[in-house]
Amino acid sequence: MSDPALLPILLVPDAKLRAKARPVGPGDTEAVRALAPRMLATMYKAPGIGLAAPQIGELLRLVVIDLQPDDQPQPYVMVNPEIVAASEQLAAREEGCLSLPNQYAEVVRPAEVKVRWLDLDGAKREMTADGLMATCLQHEIDHLNGVLFVDHLSALKRNMMLRKLAKELKAKGRDE
Repeated sequence: MSDPALLPILLVPDAKLRAKARPVGPGDTEAVRALAPRMLATMYKAPGIGLAAPQIGELLRLVVIDLQPDDQPQPYVMVNPEIVAASEQLAAREEGCLSLPNQYAEVVRPAEVKVRWLDLDGAKREMTADGLMATCLQHEIDHLNGVLFVDHLSALKRNMMLRKLAKELKAKGRDE
């Protein structure tokens, strides 16, 4: 990684991935404004469609998301995002995570969510989403609470996946 704008993405079992992030406050404005473009650059390079601050070691309630509809960047930077409503209807979708490379599983979540957040200028924003965006929002907001997508799986499936990941990382020589 030669680009100084890129940030290292933490991998399971890093303890920071299990910590609850604190709300972004007025004193964090400059740090968040500096961090957001670096998080987007890191997410695009990975490549991924979402990245939460705890994944780069910052325990702040900050996420970036870009599904790139029609292959056009359409980034969202969400400060203190929260799910304010979720549908009773559920949907299953395959999920992966930049902190668990090459691991994928079907996760069942609410099919539609309403999310509220602040943008980088402090303006209140709100979105109701379904499909991939709903899944992505829930996945990234989970990260802010120390929850990983594998936590939505059965214990057996989760343990098999985490053992497989540990084995792959060890084989790559990345076992810390």
